[in-house]
Amino acid sequence: MKAMVLKAHGGTDKFALEEFPNPEVCSGHLLLKVSASSVNPVDYKIRQGLLPVGPELPGVLHGDVSGTVLEVGDEVRGFEVGEEVYGCVGGFKGMPGVLSEYALADARLVSKKPHNLTMEQAATLPLVGITAWNALIDRAEVAPGQRVLVHAACGGVGQVGIQLAKALGAEVHSTASKLQKMDYGYGLGADRMINYKETDVDAYVSDQTGGIGYDVVFDTVGGKCLDDSFRAARTGGTVVSIAARSSHDLTPVHLKSLTLHVVFMLLPMIANQGRESHGDILREIRKWVEQEKITPLLHEEVFDFQEVGKAHEVLESGGALGKIALRANW
Repeated sequence: MKAMVLKAHGGTDKFALEEFPNPEVCSGHLLLKVSASSVNPVDYKIRQGLLPVGPELPGVLHGDVSGTVLEVGDEVRGFEVGEEVYGCVGGFKGMPGVLSEYALADARLVSKKPHNLTMEQAATLPLVGITAWNALIDRAEVAPGQRVLVHAACGGVGQVGIQLAKALGAEVHSTASKLQKMDYGYGLGADRMINYKETDVDAYVSDQTGGIGYDVVFDTVGGKCLDDSFRAARTGGTVVSIAARSSHDLTPVHLKSLTLHVVFMLLPMIANQGRESHGDILREIRKWVEQEKITPLLHEEVFDFQEVGKAHEVLESGGALGKIALRANW
């Protein structure tokens, strides 16, 4: 089969189109004809060699996938040949990625695709959707009437976070860096948008919450944004972060008696523990998408798999507005 293979860690020139052995279906797995994938920050960090969770090289990257079931392995229930599915299924240690004609997927990590999405749209949802679900539903337990702040409205996780929190009945505020992104945030359902480059945390907490702070703050960025999240949360509030690989002063967490959660979506996949939770969440997300509670925001340009290097460069540069999709157009 054709595949985009990462030959060595480094720049985007390390990708090459090659022939790779076809995967063979095995027990508990599905063999997929790949239609689309998407780019997540973890993908370019693995390419750069910054995260020790990638496959052996030369290898195939990317986990998000949509495709059609070609074969169903033994002990798999609920899937049939010819069905369209989506999931985050590989691109990590011991799990080859999906930038290829065919991909092997653990059936526990997969769900039937929402019928009202294209393959490209569906492929942008698994990693960010599961991450936002873990953060806002599993950890923060967002409830109707709460005031929730979601950082980075047009980021992959942020855009789903806004829509999830809104569907849960919360009053949703979000941050963005410019007017165009603020407009998109309102389009996603945010009740208030905040330009974080023009307004200090203390100022927008005062203006938007009367100085009380937010019941839940969702940090999708890390670094200074996590410190800002501590400042923005109300006393007794909850902060959830997906990017806490840095040092922070926890004094405000103590003084405000905050609850801090850290979400690492990849853990069930890498540790091979609790993988079925990913399939369960994707089935719920499918329902919410089909009820039009969640609609993925895609970057305006869709790339072919052979252009994966260019797609990485756009995401790394900060030039993406929404998720970047890739199509298997061999």
